[in-house]
Amino acid sequence: MIPPISALPTDGGSVAGSPSVETVPLSDFPEDRPTALIGHARAVFSVAFSPDGRTLATGGGDWEVRLWDVATGRTIATLAGHEGWVESVAFSPDGRTLATGGADHEVWLWDVGTGRTISVLTGYTDDVLSVAFSPDGRTLATGSADDTVRLWDVATGRSISILTGHTEDVFSVAFSPDGKTLATGSRDSDVRLWSTMMPRPS
Repeated sequence: MIPPISALPTDGGSVAGSPSVETVPLSDFPEDRPTALIGHARAVFSVAFSPDGRTLATGGGDWEVRLWDVATGRTIATLAGHEGWVESVAFSPDGRTLATGGADHEVWLWDVGTGRTISVLTGYTDDVLSVAFSPDGRTLATGSADDTVRLWDVATGRSISILTGHTEDVFSVAFSPDGKTLATGSRDSDVRLWSTMMPRPS
């Protein structure tokens, strides 16, 4: 049973059966560390840290993708190309590639070092709401408001598989640590587990 909000600890304690959590007052952060990154002109829908924690990617309702230097709070690059809200962002495991999905029904792959477009993945008929790289970085999973999940070969930009079964928007996608299973969550209230062990197109 999930405890009511009033029963949840507010002093860094824990609910029975849950791991202990320590809270850190904002005053304990270094004084020169930024606490707000200012630049987007509209709502920010998605954020993701690079694997080394030095860069933050954000996607917004201003159709922009921004890369930020976490230490300084400054914008490193503004990536333009989407023609609609950018609703999902994710770094590859090696931090070299950024995937973004949006209201233009497209998935973009970007070279983080240069800010250049690697490829644009098309085929969806509605917003791309979620993106996630496999642990080895070879496969990208994406979830859409058209109720489908797609797997893509990152190197070629080709679609590997279209996974159907959800009956409403797919809000979340995540690979297992070994990359053999994909979990997806949807507005239809279902969580589905999929095998990703399938042959790639030649």
